[in-house]
Amino acid sequence: MHKKRHTSDQKTLNQNSFLILAKEKGTAFFLGIANVIEYLALILRNFISKKFEFQEFLKQCYQIGNKSVGLISITGIIIGLVLTIQSRPALVDFGAVAMLPGMVAVSIFREMGPVITALICAGKIGSSMGAELGSMRVTEQIDAMEVSNTNPINFLIIPRVLAATIMIPLLTLYADAIGIFGSWLGINIKDDFSLQLFLNQAFSVVGFSDIFPAVIKTFFFGAVIGLVGCYKGYHAGRGTESVGVAANSAVVTASLLLIVVDLIAVQITDLL
Repeated sequence: MHKKRHTSDQKTLNQNSFLILAKEKGTAFFLGIANVIEYLALILRNFISKKFEFQEFLKQCYQIGNKSVGLISITGIIIGLVLTIQSRPALVDFGAVAMLPGMVAVSIFREMGPVITALICAGKIGSSMGAELGSMRVTEQIDAMEVSNTNPINFLIIPRVLAATIMIPLLTLYADAIGIFGSWLGINIKDDFSLQLFLNQAFSVVGFSDIFPAVIKTFFFGAVIGLVGCYKGYHAGRGTESVGVAANSAVVTASLLLIVVDLIAVQITDLL
C-alpha cells in the first residue's frame, strides 16, 4: 500500500514539474515574440521619424561588401564547377550536353546563387554584427550612447540593417556571374566551349521569370540577416561569454529563417 502511494506521489510530482517547465518555456516564448515585435516597431519608428545616418550606412555597405567579395568569389566558382561536373555525366548518357549551360544557369540564378550567398553572409555578416553589438553592450558603450542622447537604434542598427538589405542582392548577382564563369571552366575540362557560345546557350534558357523573383527574395534575405544579427547583439547579456552566444545565436537563427523565407518565396513564385 505504501509502495503504491509512493508511486502515485512520484507521478504527481513529475506531472507538476512538467507543467511548471512547460509554463516557463511558454512564457519565455511569448515574451521573446513580444520583444521581437517591440524591436521591429522601434526600428520602424526611428527610421521614419529620426535623422538617417547616411555616412554610417555607407561605411556598413563598404564593410559588408568589401569583406565578403573574396569568400563569395571562391564560393561562386566552386558552385559553378560542382554543378557542371556533377550534371555532365547524366546529360552525356542522354546525348544532351548542349543543355548543360542552360540547366546550370537556371539552377544558379533561381536557387543556388541566392541561397548559398545568403547562408555564407549569415555566417560572416550576421556573426560579425552580433559580436560587435554584443561587445558594445558588454562594455556599456550602448548605455553611454543612450546617456549622451545618441540614439543607438538610429546610429547602430538601422544603417546595418539597410546595408545588409542592399548589399546581399548585389553580392548575389556577383556570385551568379562568378558561378556562370565557374561553370564555363568546368565544362571546358572535358569539352571545348568558347565563352561566347557558352553564354549564348546559357542565357537562351534563362528568362526574366528566373532572375526577377530570385533577386527580390535576396532583399528579404539581407533584411533577415541584418535584423537578426543586430537583435542578438543589441540584446546580449552583460557577461563576456554573452558575446560568443550572441554571435552563434545570430548565425543559427538567421540561417534557419533564411530557409523558411526561401520556402515561402518558392511557394509564392510557384503560384504566380
